[in-house]
Amino acid sequence: MKIAQFTDILKGDAQADSVVPSTGHSAWLTLFTAGAMTFLAVFALALSLASGRLANRWSDALANTATIRIAASGDQMEAQTLRVLDILKATPGVASSRALTDDEQKALLAPWFGPDLPLDQLPIPRLIELTEADPGYDAEGLRQRLVAEAPGASLDDHTRWRKPLAEAAQKLRLLGIVSIVLILGAMAAMITLAASAALEANAQIIKVLRLVGARDTYIARAFVRRFTLRALIGAAIGAAAAMTGIALLPSADAAGGFLTGLGFQGAGWILPLLLPPLAALIAFAATRRAAFSKLRTLT
Repeated sequence: MKIAQFTDILKGDAQADSVVPSTGHSAWLTLFTAGAMTFLAVFALALSLASGRLANRWSDALANTATIRIAASGDQMEAQTLRVLDILKATPGVASSRALTDDEQKALLAPWFGPDLPLDQLPIPRLIELTEADPGYDAEGLRQRLVAEAPGASLDDHTRWRKPLAEAAQKLRLLGIVSIVLILGAMAAMITLAASAALEANAQIIKVLRLVGARDTYIARAFVRRFTLRALIGAAIGAAAAMTGIALLPSADAAGGFLTGLGFQGAGWILPLLLPPLAALIAFAATRRAAFSKLRTLT
């Protein structure tokens, strides 16, 4: 496929264009298919990018923090909390540390147990949050010191949280790419069927054109141009509708933080604009192949 052949479709030929019906099932099918598939592709792209950013943000946040959980009896809880804080102050690689207050712990548990959780009547561990410096601390050494000096304390450096999040980000990106490929493949198949149907419906006209000396290249170019432009217009409408819908999605605050980062950010808004030209290229290749294949069968 030559680039010059693709650019020729923009020049137009009134006589050749009259060969292809401007309305009918094939025209609407091409417009609808290109628009719908591009609409879905934009959302697949947006969800893939957004989920990857969200997982990376979570992973980065967890990478710089850790939690120490202290499970001890009431009379030992305060003493062990103070001892752990002293240990953390003397630990190289720990930038800061603090014990969460009862109100903060209650806020963490509120989504599961409600706001009226009686912390003073339940054996809830005390949580200490620490922030890692650069370079970081020796996690294994800190664990051994906690075992020796504060038996009720245990360190959670969030390793088990970071790894699944990183894997989820990669899988979601891959899923988004696969979805876009399948969507564009379905678009190519539907446009091929529409072009074949149009050629079949105009078989008599094609025979007359051949009788007056028209070559198959001339006939095929008319179909290729018409279907390529239809796909471009439909894809542009679908992309515009999807981008508008994404722009109108609720903000992170209005959604309670669940939709944080959903959609495109910054230069990412350029990516959906590349889908209509890509749809036109797919339509060009699919229609050209279908046209020459069908013309060989029409005698």
